[in-house]
Amino acid sequence: MIKEFESRQIKTGGFPFGFNRISIFTFTLLLNCALLLVLVGCESQEMKAAEAQRVRKLPAEARKAQLQQSLDNRFENPVAHFELAQLYHAEGRWPKAEYHYNIALSFDPANANAQATMVKLFLDSGDTAKAKTYADTYVNQAKNSDIESLRLAMAFEKQQLDEYALTCFQQALSLAPDSARINKEMAYHYLGKNDKDRAKEYFVRSFQLDPRQPDVAGELGRLGVEVKIPTSTVTGAEDETTEAPEKKLKMVMRHGRVQFEPIDKE
Repeated sequence: MIKEFESRQIKTGGFPFGFNRISIFTFTLLLNCALLLVLVGCESQEMKAAEAQRVRKLPAEARKAQLQQSLDNRFENPVAHFELAQLYHAEGRWPKAEYHYNIALSFDPANANAQATMVKLFLDSGDTAKAKTYADTYVNQAKNSDIESLRLAMAFEKQQLDEYALTCFQQALSLAPDSARINKEMAYHYLGKNDKDRAKEYFVRSFQLDPRQPDVAGELGRLGVEVKIPTSTVTGAEDETTEAPEKKLKMVMRHGRVQFEPIDKE
């Protein structure tokens, strides 16, 4: 004989979980465990960052020993290879530096900083032909991406390789001429070279594309450009003040100063 049993529902104020019920205590315990794992993960990341910072402050030989130990534990570590390459680079040990730069790039091919320092390595070692070949290769690899071109430009700039930096800035700008960020970085590039007229030109363009840039507004002010951001509101029947749609700006000359005003609708 087959007996049918009705399932009993235990009235414990629990939460349904699939076909069973899980008590509030168990649920709280699981939640606390999950939170603990998250906190441990965050702490682990902070500890790794602190350890990396500590290693960077060590003397060169001690740093090399630490980095080499890291590579013994995990060879596929592009950051350790890159930092070790920089140490050998600073010592003028070109073959060792080139080896570790190459390994770093093999694990992280889009590492713009490693690419730029590799070019700098060849220039420092006197191999200008090889430096140009590698630089041209890296620039060509980034030719279809404005973001990659911009990253490479800033990496070259960091190594004071202005010619290659400018090439990448121009490449990025040709891919995204209406990018406020690229125009801004181009302006900072020229400002760093004390070419204030060119810097002003690109800061103005960047601000026209995105007027919500206090850093650009500040630079324009220091360059003698008066920045006037229009704030217009519309009064409605229901709301006292409603933000008007964002307006495009045009540059005009008023009393010998450059100002920005809304473009009137035709």
